[in-house]
Amino acid sequence: MLVLASFGVAAPALTDNASAETIVRKSTSTFVIGGHSAKDLDGELERKGPHTSGSGLRHPGATRIRFGGTMDYLRRPGHCSIGNVKVTVSIKIIVPSWKNRSKADPELGLIWDTLSADINRHEARHAEIAVQHARDLDEKLKALPSASSCEALQQTVSELTDQVTREHDADQIRFDRIEAVNFNNRIMRLLTYRYHKTQKP
Repeated sequence: MLVLASFGVAAPALTDNASAETIVRKSTSTFVIGGHSAKDLDGELERKGPHTSGSGLRHPGATRIRFGGTMDYLRRPGHCSIGNVKVTVSIKIIVPSWKNRSKADPELGLIWDTLSADINRHEARHAEIAVQHARDLDEKLKALPSASSCEALQQTVSELTDQVTREHDADQIRFDRIEAVNFNNRIMRLLTYRYHKTQKP
Protein backbone atom coordinates (compact mmCIF):
# COMPACT_ATOMS: atom_id res chain seq x y z
CA MET A 1 0.00 0.00 0.00
CA LEU A 2 1.30 3.43 -0.94
CA VAL A 3 0.03 6.45 0.97
CA LEU A 4 0.64 9.96 -0.33
CA ALA A 5 -0.79 12.71 1.87
CA SER A 6 -1.30 16.37 1.06
CA PHE A 7 -3.70 19.12 2.02
CA GLY A 8 -3.99 22.39 0.13
CA VAL A 9 -5.39 25.51 1.79
CA ALA A 10 -7.10 28.29 -0.14
CA ALA A 11 -6.32 31.93 0.55
CA PRO A 12 -8.27 33.53 3.42
CA ALA A 13 -11.74 34.55 2.23
CA LEU A 14 -14.70 36.40 3.68
CA THR A 15 -17.70 34.08 3.87
CA ASP A 16 -20.80 33.81 6.01
CA ASN A 17 -21.17 30.06 6.64
CA ALA A 18 -18.91 27.11 7.29
CA SER A 19 -19.57 23.87 5.47
CA ALA A 20 -17.79 20.55 4.97
CA GLU A 21 -17.96 17.56 2.70
CA THR A 22 -15.70 14.64 1.92
CA ILE A 23 -15.14 13.82 -1.74
CA VAL A 24 -14.08 10.24 -2.47
CA ARG A 25 -12.57 9.34 -5.84
CA LYS A 26 -12.06 5.60 -6.22
CA SER A 27 -10.84 3.50 -9.13
CA THR A 28 -9.67 -0.07 -9.67
CA SER A 29 -7.10 -1.37 -12.13
CA THR A 30 -5.76 -4.85 -12.77
CA PHE A 31 -2.48 -6.40 -13.79
CA VAL A 32 -2.67 -9.59 -15.84
CA ILE A 33 -0.90 -12.77 -14.80
CA GLY A 34 -0.53 -16.12 -16.54
CA GLY A 35 0.38 -19.58 -15.33
CA HIS A 36 -1.12 -23.06 -15.21
CA SER A 37 -0.28 -24.19 -11.67
CA ALA A 38 -0.29 -22.83 -8.13
CA LYS A 39 3.49 -22.45 -8.36
CA ASP A 40 3.12 -20.49 -11.59
CA LEU A 41 0.60 -18.16 -9.96
CA ASP A 42 2.91 -17.50 -7.02
CA GLY A 43 5.75 -16.69 -9.39
CA GLU A 44 3.61 -14.41 -11.54
CA LEU A 45 2.35 -12.47 -8.52
CA GLU A 46 5.90 -12.04 -7.22
CA ARG A 47 7.13 -10.92 -10.65
CA LYS A 48 4.26 -8.66 -11.76
CA GLY A 49 2.61 -7.47 -8.55
CA PRO A 50 2.72 -3.75 -7.69
CA HIS A 51 5.52 -2.29 -5.59
CA THR A 52 4.44 -0.99 -2.20
CA SER A 53 5.98 1.78 -0.14
CA GLY A 54 8.60 0.97 2.44
CA SER A 55 9.60 -2.58 1.52
CA GLY A 56 10.12 -2.00 -2.21
CA LEU A 57 8.88 -5.55 -2.73
CA ARG A 58 6.09 -6.64 -5.05
CA HIS A 59 2.76 -7.65 -3.55
CA PRO A 60 -0.35 -9.39 -4.93
CA GLY A 61 -2.36 -6.18 -4.56
CA ALA A 62 -1.99 -2.55 -3.54
CA THR A 63 -4.04 0.50 -2.62
CA ARG A 64 -2.64 3.91 -3.48
CA ILE A 65 -4.12 6.73 -1.43
CA ARG A 66 -3.77 10.49 -1.70
CA PHE A 67 -5.44 12.97 0.63
CA GLY A 68 -6.03 16.52 -0.51
CA GLY A 69 -8.50 19.35 -0.40
CA THR A 70 -9.07 23.06 -0.08
CA MET A 71 -10.31 25.33 2.68
CA ASP A 72 -11.28 28.97 3.20
CA TYR A 73 -10.75 31.12 6.27
CA LEU A 74 -13.31 33.60 7.57
CA ARG A 75 -11.37 36.71 8.53
CA ARG A 76 -13.09 39.06 10.97
CA PRO A 77 -11.70 41.95 13.06
CA GLY A 78 -9.70 40.35 15.85
CA HIS A 79 -10.31 36.70 14.95
CA CYS A 80 -10.32 34.10 12.18
CA SER A 81 -12.44 30.96 11.75
CA ILE A 82 -12.87 28.06 9.33
CA GLY A 83 -14.96 28.66 6.21
CA ASN A 84 -15.74 26.21 3.43
CA VAL A 85 -13.92 22.88 3.74
CA LYS A 86 -13.47 20.30 1.01
CA VAL A 87 -11.47 17.21 1.96
CA THR A 88 -10.70 14.79 -0.86
CA VAL A 89 -9.32 11.27 -0.87
CA SER A 90 -8.23 9.62 -4.11
CA ILE A 91 -7.98 5.84 -3.97
CA LYS A 92 -6.61 3.50 -6.63
CA ILE A 93 -6.92 -0.23 -5.97
CA ILE A 94 -4.64 -2.55 -7.95
CA VAL A 95 -5.48 -6.27 -8.05
CA PRO A 96 -4.48 -9.25 -10.22
CA SER A 97 -6.45 -10.81 -13.07
CA TRP A 98 -5.61 -14.36 -14.12
CA LYS A 99 -5.98 -14.75 -17.87
CA ASN A 100 -6.17 -18.55 -17.72
CA ARG A 101 -8.99 -18.76 -15.17
CA SER A 102 -11.55 -20.05 -17.67
CA LYS A 103 -9.28 -22.97 -18.62
CA ALA A 104 -8.30 -23.96 -15.09
CA ASP A 105 -9.16 -27.31 -13.54
CA PRO A 106 -11.64 -27.17 -10.64
CA GLU A 107 -9.00 -27.48 -7.92
CA LEU A 108 -6.75 -24.70 -9.20
CA GLY A 109 -9.79 -22.59 -10.02
CA LEU A 110 -10.97 -22.93 -6.43
CA ILE A 111 -7.56 -21.90 -5.10
CA TRP A 112 -7.44 -18.87 -7.36
CA ASP A 113 -10.99 -17.75 -6.66
CA THR A 114 -10.31 -17.94 -2.93
CA LEU A 115 -7.03 -16.05 -3.14
CA SER A 116 -8.42 -13.43 -5.53
CA ALA A 117 -11.43 -12.77 -3.32
CA ASP A 118 -9.17 -12.35 -0.30
CA ILE A 119 -6.89 -9.92 -2.13
CA ASN A 120 -9.88 -7.83 -3.24
CA ARG A 121 -11.34 -7.83 0.28
CA HIS A 122 -7.99 -6.82 1.77
CA GLU A 123 -7.49 -3.87 -0.57
CA ALA A 124 -11.12 -2.77 -0.20
CA ARG A 125 -10.56 -2.57 3.56
CA HIS A 126 -7.52 -0.33 3.02
CA ALA A 127 -9.80 1.96 1.02
CA GLU A 128 -12.42 1.96 3.80
CA ILE A 129 -9.79 2.94 6.36
CA ALA A 130 -8.70 5.85 4.18
CA VAL A 131 -12.27 7.10 3.74
CA GLN A 132 -12.89 6.88 7.49
CA HIS A 133 -9.88 9.07 8.22
CA ALA A 134 -10.74 11.54 5.46
CA ARG A 135 -14.18 12.00 7.02
CA ASP A 136 -12.59 12.29 10.45
CA LEU A 137 -10.34 15.07 9.17
CA ASP A 138 -13.32 16.74 7.52
CA GLU A 139 -15.29 16.79 10.78
CA LYS A 140 -12.37 17.91 12.92
CA LEU A 141 -11.51 20.78 10.59
CA LYS A 142 -15.09 22.00 10.64
CA ALA A 143 -15.14 21.84 14.45
CA LEU A 144 -11.97 23.89 14.99
CA PRO A 145 -12.56 26.99 17.15
CA SER A 146 -11.67 30.42 15.86
CA ALA A 147 -8.22 31.88 16.51
CA SER A 148 -6.82 35.36 16.99
CA SER A 149 -5.44 35.36 13.45
CA CYS A 150 -5.67 33.32 10.27
CA GLU A 151 -1.94 32.61 10.52
CA ALA A 152 -2.44 30.99 13.93
CA LEU A 153 -5.43 29.03 12.67
CA GLN A 154 -3.48 27.85 9.64
CA GLN A 155 -0.82 26.45 11.96
CA THR A 156 -3.51 24.59 13.92
CA VAL A 157 -4.92 23.20 10.66
CA SER A 158 -1.46 21.99 9.62
CA GLU A 159 -0.90 20.25 12.96
CA LEU A 160 -4.34 18.62 12.86
CA THR A 161 -3.79 17.40 9.30
CA ASP A 162 -0.43 15.88 10.25
CA GLN A 163 -2.01 14.18 13.27
CA VAL A 164 -4.86 12.61 11.28
CA THR A 165 -2.41 11.50 8.59
CA ARG A 166 -0.22 9.77 11.19
CA GLU A 167 -3.26 8.06 12.71
CA HIS A 168 -4.33 6.90 9.25
CA ASP A 169 -0.90 5.48 8.46
CA ALA A 170 -0.77 3.69 11.83
CA ASP A 171 -4.19 2.11 11.26
CA GLN A 172 -3.17 0.90 7.80
CA ILE A 173 0.03 -0.66 9.14
CA ARG A 174 -1.85 -2.27 12.02
CA PHE A 175 -4.37 -3.78 9.62
CA ASP A 176 -1.59 -5.22 7.42
CA ARG A 177 0.13 -6.80 10.42
CA ILE A 178 -3.06 -8.47 11.62
CA GLU A 179 -3.82 -9.74 8.12
CA ALA A 180 -0.29 -11.14 7.68
CA VAL A 181 -0.42 -13.06 10.97
CA ASN A 182 -3.77 -14.64 10.12
CA PHE A 183 -3.16 -15.21 6.39
CA ASN A 184 -2.54 -18.96 6.31
CA ASN A 185 -5.37 -19.84 8.69
CA ARG A 186 -7.73 -17.50 6.87
CA ILE A 187 -6.98 -18.92 3.42
CA MET A 188 -7.30 -22.51 4.61
CA ARG A 189 -10.62 -21.73 6.28
CA LEU A 190 -11.91 -20.02 3.13
CA LEU A 191 -10.72 -22.87 0.92
CA THR A 192 -12.48 -25.40 3.12
CA TYR A 193 -15.67 -23.36 3.09
CA ARG A 194 -15.65 -22.90 -0.68
CA TYR A 195 -14.83 -26.56 -1.25
CA HIS A 196 -17.77 -27.72 0.86
CA LYS A 197 -20.04 -25.35 -1.04
CA THR A 198 -19.03 -27.00 -4.32
CA GLN A 199 -19.87 -30.44 -2.91
CA LYS A 200 -23.45 -29.57 -2.02
CA PRO A 201 -26.05 -31.01 -4.44
